[in-house]
Amino acid sequence: MSADLTRWRGHVQWAAILGVIALIGLCLAWELWLAPLRPGGSVLMFKALPLLLPLPGLLKGRRYTYQWCSMFVLLWFTEGVMRAWSEQGMAQYLALAEIALSVWIFAAVVFYARWTRPSLRQASPRPD
Repeated sequence: MSADLTRWRGHVQWAAILGVIALIGLCLAWELWLAPLRPGGSVLMFKALPLLLPLPGLLKGRRYTYQWCSMFVLLWFTEGVMRAWSEQGMAQYLALAEIALSVWIFAAVVFYARWTRPSLRQASPRPD
């Protein structure tokens, strides 16, 4: 595997990790302070808890975690689309941010999974 690809793999890994952390922060801030469904906070803040599940595997660079996280994050994408469509004002902007973060995470985990596939590591370098 080329050094350039190895460097990009590290960047994509951190992009995924920071994206998940940012999505956790967004979910908590949204439902506790910025635009909760009810004054004083909403139980929807607990939607951030499942996002803690992939963090250990993402930090350790486990390819399997990146693979299932690509499907897992689509739940937040779907929620963002539905709330962007149905909400108004600040909640709609937060839903658009949720969509953007979930797409960011999806792209990062897919690239990481692709760049760490076993067939890529076993491939011999091509002579130029």
